[in-house]
Amino acid sequence: MGKAKLLKIFKSLKMRIFCIVMIAGILPCVILHCGILERYISNAVSVRTNEVQTQVKIIADHLLTYNYLFDNTNEVVNAELSQLSNLYDGRVLIIDGNLKIIKDTYAVSEGKTIISEDIIKCFKDGIAANSLEGKAYIEIIVPIEEKLADSSTRIVGVMLTSVSTDSILSSYEYIKSRAYLLETCALVVVFGVAFFLSRKLLKPFERITDAINEVKNGFTDEEINVRDYTETERIGDAFNQMLGRMKVLDDSRQEFVSNVSHELKTPLASMKVLADSLITQEDVPAELYREFMTDIAEEIDRENKIITDLLSLVKMTRTSEDLNVEPMDINSILELLLKRLGPIAARAEIKIIFESRRPVSADVDEVKLTLALSNLVENAIKYNIEGGWVKVVLDADHQYFTVEVSDSGIGIPEEAIEHIYERFYRVDKSHSREIGGTGLGLAITRSAVLMHKGSINVSSVEGVGTVFTVKIPLTYIA
Repeated sequence: MGKAKLLKIFKSLKMRIFCIVMIAGILPCVILHCGILERYISNAVSVRTNEVQTQVKIIADHLLTYNYLFDNTNEVVNAELSQLSNLYDGRVLIIDGNLKIIKDTYAVSEGKTIISEDIIKCFKDGIAANSLEGKAYIEIIVPIEEKLADSSTRIVGVMLTSVSTDSILSSYEYIKSRAYLLETCALVVVFGVAFFLSRKLLKPFERITDAINEVKNGFTDEEINVRDYTETERIGDAFNQMLGRMKVLDDSRQEFVSNVSHELKTPLASMKVLADSLITQEDVPAELYREFMTDIAEEIDRENKIITDLLSLVKMTRTSEDLNVEPMDINSILELLLKRLGPIAARAEIKIIFESRRPVSADVDEVKLTLALSNLVENAIKYNIEGGWVKVVLDADHQYFTVEVSDSGIGIPEEAIEHIYERFYRVDKSHSREIGGTGLGLAITRSAVLMHKGSINVSSVEGVGTVFTVKIPLTYIA
């Protein structure tokens, strides 16, 4: 991953963290504004209405006590009405049963008749009412009820009170200005915190980016160690595993190139020595000439075998798309394979035993599977004892088929088992060269098995024998 791409990812991550912190900080301010400030007026109006309504009902009782509807000169009642009007910066109208205004605290409508739907409804139903006229004032209508001898009531008048909301609106504007100031301060603080956290939280990721770029540019091959967060620790561990794998692959590549060069140069060096010997000698005897040319031909055959195995290994290391998978009879493949290797086993006086426990049909690439199993059986023959045996067992369940190749051979040392699939690795180099081994057979076998999504396992006891077990799915899934 390039540096520009990493920086783009981390900038995007930084912006996301910044936005999340901003939203987390602003959201409470929005809730405070909408949930409290916007409800302030309605709550304040409700409280003011209830407060005034209570006082109006008290005064309405006094109106009956002092017979104010018939004599509006009572100083006590007038004082209460004036005090109520001044206290709430409002206006009070006392209306008798003929809809005539007998008292107006503003002294402008006394003696006049008032026609209002709310007042008429109050006379008819006896129900108090209130309303918020725009946002300028609150209008409260309370019936004046007289108790009769039979405990019933009679509405003899209505008290209409208009209360100004200027003080409520002034308080609202004051609170709102302070709220906006606090919200602005909170926004600045949240912005600063978001900016700080977005930089602080991404510092470890930036260190990871720098470390990756140093590795990428070849300045270092040290592992990344960023333990600030669980996420950075996991990213670092994953990168370190990948880096370790890359080191192994690089070492394997260098070793492979070195081994290939060595293996290809050895036959060439032998041929060069033999050819120079013929060139430097005069009148070379025909027998010696034939012997040297035979040796040269054998070295050429050996060189050809190494190249052939290398090409096979290259094909095996390609993707599974190179597989030519078809339903095949595994029993027939093994019978044909063992028949072809029979002469080799006979020359070495090795007995081959084939045990098929059930007919098996599976989706495989016949060529690659045959090559893989041939290498196993051929190795079992080559690295066996005189008069020994090789046993091949075929079995299957509902998901996999297994091929077990066991022998009575020389076995593999315990310390060498983990290396046997490496290219050009030989347990016994002298014996391998003597029988013509290239050290690529098991690497080819393992690659072919893995291409089939299978597995290969080995168990061996030195001086007793070796058992290879190949397990491959019956149905190939790409």
